[in-house]
Amino acid sequence: MNLEIDRAAFEEHRLRDAFALVGGFGRLHLAYRAPGQRRTIGPPLGRVVGELVVVAGDPQCRGLDRIGGRVVVDESVLNLVHGHGPDVTRTRGRCACGLRRIRRRTASAPNDAWNDGAMSQPDFDADLPARIGEALTDFLDGAAATIVRTEPAFTSATDTLRDFVLGGGKRLRPTFAWWAWRGAGGDPAGEDTRGVLQAVSSLELIQACALIHDDVLDSSDSRRGSPTVHVAFAAEHARSSWLGSPDQFGLAAAVLIGDLALAWADDMFADAPLPADVLRRARPAWRSMRSELMAGQYLDVRTQATGDESVDAALRINLLKTAAYTVQRPLHLGASLAGAGEDVVGPLLTFGGDIGVAFQLRDDLLGVFGDPSVTGKPAGDDLREGKRTLLVALGLQLARERGTDTAVLDSALGTPDLTDEHVDRVRELLTDVGAVAEVERRIDTLTDSALTALDDAQLADPAPKSLTALAVKATQRTH
Repeated sequence: MNLEIDRAAFEEHRLRDAFALVGGFGRLHLAYRAPGQRRTIGPPLGRVVGELVVVAGDPQCRGLDRIGGRVVVDESVLNLVHGHGPDVTRTRGRCACGLRRIRRRTASAPNDAWNDGAMSQPDFDADLPARIGEALTDFLDGAAATIVRTEPAFTSATDTLRDFVLGGGKRLRPTFAWWAWRGAGGDPAGEDTRGVLQAVSSLELIQACALIHDDVLDSSDSRRGSPTVHVAFAAEHARSSWLGSPDQFGLAAAVLIGDLALAWADDMFADAPLPADVLRRARPAWRSMRSELMAGQYLDVRTQATGDESVDAALRINLLKTAAYTVQRPLHLGASLAGAGEDVVGPLLTFGGDIGVAFQLRDDLLGVFGDPSVTGKPAGDDLREGKRTLLVALGLQLARERGTDTAVLDSALGTPDLTDEHVDRVRELLTDVGAVAEVERRIDTLTDSALTALDDAQLADPAPKSLTALAVKATQRTH
């Protein structure tokens, strides 16, 4: 969305120095800039389209802009422009300086229409992944620009994080959060919409932190068909013939980049342009999600170290490491942003817990049976990493109950150089003893119970339909 500018008209009315159009995340900002500060013009004025910066000295500038200079423009830019240039006249939907008029949406107009016919309200529901991508791009570009000006050598780290976040992913977490917000009464045409979009999009940075650190913890070589972060930085060290160990440098860089993702997630969430009380009521969900994720990661590492092969241990890891931060807390976060009470949050947490565990069980199956060309990871990686997943725990339990030798599975766990032939034998064992069928049965049972809980939440349309589709997508996926 961009303003149309007649550059000749701009210069004719001597406005080139009064206004400067710059890139922005779909917003028209009228802001006063001065050394070391940023102020905005008057009260929020409405519709968002780009960024228009007013030079210092504007008599209308007043008040500290606490949300980073992002002020929405309402009604018409006409009068504001008129105050900054002589003899600016109005001409059929456009002022003489070349700025298209942007009128206030009327109460009778549909949510996606504007009464001058020139602009359309973005359909966030229909194009949510793209909108999430735009929000992430806008934030990451701004955050990176600030730090690399201070230390240019950090550019490779920020570029890596940016590429990692924007280069792939299902956007499940912000999507779950968005639909919980919508179902709990969030208005996609309301004034909080873009702030909510920024807040829920920050979940992708939590995900980036988890994945980058997870690859370090699991000594994974590839993700999404590309070298993992620690492997890529080790290769850079080796190519550059730097001092010290390439592997150690790669590990250190990945840990720090993962930490940066977590720090930026907090920044993106906290800086979302939302009223203070709206952010405040969502913070308990945010805090719980971060802590539960780390607890799940630790429990996963500890279980591998202790060799706990119980079904209960595997399920506990699934609930904390995956369900909580993939589905449960994003739902909690979105509903809280909308001001939902326990009557909505409670059933959503039940829905999220069941779907989140089912999501991880599907991941467990893909980790052994998935097609590497689709999953982006070598088949059998969970076995090589020694993960005691529910699939493995059930395989061992059912094999022992049947008196089947478990040596082929025992010897596969934690073997870095596990061959494809050995993985095939493990697959055969897990299928023969019924572990695969039992995991599939649990996925179906959890999905059914989750959808029952979703009905209990009594969400507003179209959220139930969208969350049901997400549940199916998360549990029946092939990657």
